[in-house]
Amino acid sequence: MLRLPRFRYHEPVTVGEAVRLFAEAAPDAAYVAGGTDLYPNMKRRQQTPGTVIALHRIPELRAITGAPETGLTIGACVTLTELAAHDTVRARYPAVAHAAHVVSTPILRNMGTIGGNLLLDTRCNYYDQNYEWRKAIAFCMKRDGAICWVAPSSPRCWAVQSSDGVPVAVALGADVTLVSVRGTRRLAASGLYRNDGIQYLEKAPDELLVAYHLPAIANGGWRASYRKLRRRDAFDFPVLGVAARVDFAPDGSVSAARVVLGAVASYPQEIPEAGAAIVGTRLDDGAIGAAADAAYRPAKPMDNTDFTLSWRKEMVRVQVQRALQDIRGQAR
Repeated sequence: MLRLPRFRYHEPVTVGEAVRLFAEAAPDAAYVAGGTDLYPNMKRRQQTPGTVIALHRIPELRAITGAPETGLTIGACVTLTELAAHDTVRARYPAVAHAAHVVSTPILRNMGTIGGNLLLDTRCNYYDQNYEWRKAIAFCMKRDGAICWVAPSSPRCWAVQSSDGVPVAVALGADVTLVSVRGTRRLAASGLYRNDGIQYLEKAPDELLVAYHLPAIANGGWRASYRKLRRRDAFDFPVLGVAARVDFAPDGSVSAARVVLGAVASYPQEIPEAGAAIVGTRLDDGAIGAAADAAYRPAKPMDNTDFTLSWRKEMVRVQVQRALQDIRGQAR
């Protein structure tokens, strides 16, 4: 049985109290919401904070406020189950609801939060093992070692971004709000992630993600979708995620588009060429095929998750086609 290391535990009731507690314990501290990522990492000794600050008693982090016409704000501690079942999210932001619904299992979705999903640790077949296994082969550079076992000659870690919510957040053009004792800042979700398996967040360790801001829907002018590929539909992390947003002009043609890939790199990889391939079209089969081809070319899955990397690359074309076909069906 894997056991948690010893740690101090706090349950603040305000954001101000939470960030103060973190500042007092830093750098040996961590925030926890549902714990579905942090606690397993602690059991594997991948993260060993001496102080854990729980967020579930802070009311403002559990609320969903706003309206589609002006934008929806989702508290970071809203669970994935709550998000997937929320009437407004399901009706007006179906890609967000679907991405939450396909995370793991019902039990984990009942605990896991949208904030935790947006900050999910990067994953790798070599890294996501217990301490003794990793020690036996020699630790990797992501924790305790100096080599990346995925690409041994590489100077950087190639652990992969495997969140379902992240590609959707980037494709939609969503924002997040971060708070620390130094103040509050809001930034685009696309600016939150780095292409590095270790330093994968553009966020200071003491900053607390408090809110996820979905963009306004003006006159129903855009649609979005999310497609997930995995071995077991009832459980697994994605080996490929495709999120797409398409904006429509009054005449029904595409005025702007974004296609973002998850689980193929250490960050959510936007493919501008794929979006550009459908601008000015009416999402006909030829345009969708061109976008899929454009997404396929730069996609370079690493050999650090399930299935072969060559097959995962081939599936980029298939899943981009399906995601855009979903949006075409919504628009009609």
